[in-house]
Amino acid sequence: MPDPLWDNALARMQQRVTDTAEKELDGFPQVSDPETGEWATVANGDWTGGFWVGLLWLAHYRSREDRLRLRAEHWAERLRVRAHSQTVFRGFLFYYGAAIAAILFDNPIGHELGLLGAQELATLYNPRARLIPIGTQAARAQEAHLRETNIDCLALTALLDWAAERLGSEELRQIGRAHAARHVELCIRADGSVHQSARFDPSTGSLIARFTHKGYTDESTWARAQAWAMLGNVLAAKLSPSEPIFLEVAKRVCDWWINHLPSDGIAYWDFSDPRIPNVPRDTSATAIALASLLKLSALTTAEDKVRYRTAAERTAKILVANFLTPVSERDKRAPGILTDGCFNGRTGQATKHELIWGDYFLFEALLVLTGELDPLAI
Repeated sequence: MPDPLWDNALARMQQRVTDTAEKELDGFPQVSDPETGEWATVANGDWTGGFWVGLLWLAHYRSREDRLRLRAEHWAERLRVRAHSQTVFRGFLFYYGAAIAAILFDNPIGHELGLLGAQELATLYNPRARLIPIGTQAARAQEAHLRETNIDCLALTALLDWAAERLGSEELRQIGRAHAARHVELCIRADGSVHQSARFDPSTGSLIARFTHKGYTDESTWARAQAWAMLGNVLAAKLSPSEPIFLEVAKRVCDWWINHLPSDGIAYWDFSDPRIPNVPRDTSATAIALASLLKLSALTTAEDKVRYRTAAERTAKILVANFLTPVSERDKRAPGILTDGCFNGRTGQATKHELIWGDYFLFEALLVLTGELDPLAI
């Protein structure tokens, strides 16, 4: 029997998406203050714009309201100019902002933009390094654009694999596989924890250094890096069932997450911060991990299936009960806001805020928990 907790949470989040869609925003919503609900926006989508469009696609998937489809198509079209931006983050922008619409609805705009984004993304591939580097539109771009990579965009494998299937392109598929496999080599530690980033020689592909540029230190385990590794390797395992390395690594990074969470189930911004517990949480990293655990549960069998699903359901209950704003006369905040996301704990930027990617992954996970969405559909 469906749990009314999930339905209630989805209804709150659906209202938050609908209310945001009706605002005349000048850019893509990215961060909001939970007390006011007002969004700070980014004009070109930055690396996060696809998650806003993805939220609209999922809200339309749940309600089938034409107004949400039209808003999703409008915002997806605003991503078109980013297809040619030389950044690895096109993986996020065009998978969640476009390709999932083709997957869920065979939407022609999603189909066109998803293929465009995938084909342009693949042009950045460095065959000597066997990966797609960060690119010129990332932070610290002039220093890093051709010789650094990070775990954040491991999930681009999903965009390339989807496009490869649509186009019959073995080249796109192999680029995605190589990118995923190289990040196992570069970023995953033996114990299953994660270095966020790596620097390499672009002419030979040889490793120069590993580090964690958004974490507490270069050697720390930044919560969102761990969560991105969970998502990326689970997607690679789904897309490459004949290559057991990805499922093995997916289990390893997910087990590390489960075994290192604090007792209350919500990650601190960096697992290695010595000031814990007096540091920010990161519900956005926790939401990414939640969605990843649900996918992993669907890929495994018997005992593992139950274990990962149980961990996911516990995480979802904690997020919904303690961090998703309610419908309440006493609580004047808008309902459906996921609070306590940490954008950047190193710089102190937006450390207790609503973050658009946290919203996306919690919404996706709730659709899975209600049975409305196959966890392996997207």
